[in-house]
Amino acid sequence: MEQLEIQSRIEKLIDLVVLKVPEVVTALIILFIGRYAVKLVLKLVHKRFEKQHFDKSVAGFIASLIKFVLYALLILTVASTVGIQTTSFIAALSAFGLAVGMALQGSLSNFAGGVLILIFRPFEVGDYIDSANGSSGTVEKIDLLYTTIIDDNGIQVFSPNGTLANSVIKNFTKVASRRFQFVVGIGYDDNIKEARETILKVLNNEPNIDKIPAADVFVSDLADSSVNLTIRGWVKREQFWATNNSLREKIKIALDEKGISIPYPQSELLIKNINQSDKQD
Repeated sequence: MEQLEIQSRIEKLIDLVVLKVPEVVTALIILFIGRYAVKLVLKLVHKRFEKQHFDKSVAGFIASLIKFVLYALLILTVASTVGIQTTSFIAALSAFGLAVGMALQGSLSNFAGGVLILIFRPFEVGDYIDSANGSSGTVEKIDLLYTTIIDDNGIQVFSPNGTLANSVIKNFTKVASRRFQFVVGIGYDDNIKEARETILKVLNNEPNIDKIPAADVFVSDLADSSVNLTIRGWVKREQFWATNNSLREKIKIALDEKGISIPYPQSELLIKNINQSDKQD
């Protein structure tokens, strides 16, 4: 009796295998063709990245992501072909992905920001930037999560790419010239026209200052202790800091030679004499 039962089970197993042979063969064909198609797609993607000069870190990540998605679809297709139920597997995978996404929300935001920065390139390594999130300096390194910036004090600043990508960024390296502007105060007794001509002479003799548009000096404020002159001009980007810093010294020396003062803040003290008769009243 037991022998007949075993024989019956073996026969059912053989029948099941025979019935599954077409599905298994179809699945193997799909697997073979699918692998070839995935390799072909990845090859085309790599060529496209090389042609567009994509950043290697971004290109590698996107290629790995495409590879994972394509192979996942291929495995699900093969499993479905041989009769394996994939609905519950997809639901579990989706729930797992959602849980991971919620746990790594901040990191994923930085990662997405890093990908956007590396793709659209609002700045590159070596650029001097100033962003609305408070990061400013020379870009040293761009990673997928953080951008390393060397500030004006020589300190390394690690700026999260999420906030950096979503902020307003000023890239001073992308422009040929930068504008300088500062204020110099002269005394009310000094000749404004002479002071203006003296400062303009210093500006015109500076080779690093652009001639078009021409530098300008104008009265911007009648302050409490001085007449304030605003000095404005354009300098080649590479010479901006050196020229901007040296101009103040040259202007001070030129004004001193002309006897034009740069007054200290001062206040007037009025003393009123009171007569003896007024006191008696």
